[in-house]
Amino acid sequence: MNTSLLQRFGAIDIYLFDQLLKGRFDGCQKVLDAGCGGGRNLVYFLQNGFDVYGNDQNELAIEEVRILSKRLAPHLPTTNFQVASVEAMLFPDTTFDMVICSAVLHFARDKAHFDTMVRSLWRVLAPGGFLFTRLASTIGLENRIVPLGHGRYFLPDGSERYLVDQQTLLNYTQELGGELFEPIKTTNVQDLRCMTTWCVQKM
Repeated sequence: MNTSLLQRFGAIDIYLFDQLLKGRFDGCQKVLDAGCGGGRNLVYFLQNGFDVYGNDQNELAIEEVRILSKRLAPHLPTTNFQVASVEAMLFPDTTFDMVICSAVLHFARDKAHFDTMVRSLWRVLAPGGFLFTRLASTIGLENRIVPLGHGRYFLPDGSERYLVDQQTLLNYTQELGGELFEPIKTTNVQDLRCMTTWCVQKM
């Protein structure tokens, strides 16, 4: 990989990178990565003057992202990064101009847990703000997955995930009062799993 690109963007989700190239988030100030891990999607934002926050239920991941933040954006307080699950975030309502949640929602235990996580993300998003999510889905893989109950499936890659279909995402978009700012897109990974990008603006 080009070293300068890696330094500028980190190991960023390629679909999040696509939105940056389109200038989608140029007007955003406060950014949250919900389920941030070690901060792979935050390098660009930390280096470009955004007010960056993150949470993850893994304490070691939060320590890692705090170290990253101290190196790239030393003015940010370490308290911006909190140990908490997506459904139990302590951030105030309507705080963020942009919320990222990449490869997290498919770890929901069941429909109720998924619903709680989605509504938690929506709660902290400000009006006009952007919600960027990527999650495993049934789209394009309907005949190769085994239902386990409660919205969970066994995938050909050997994993178990909570999966949604396109209609579920469209229903949430309408119910939450949002609008898609990018069409729903799904990548089929060699018929082993499908990852869907769901991008919603809070109106």
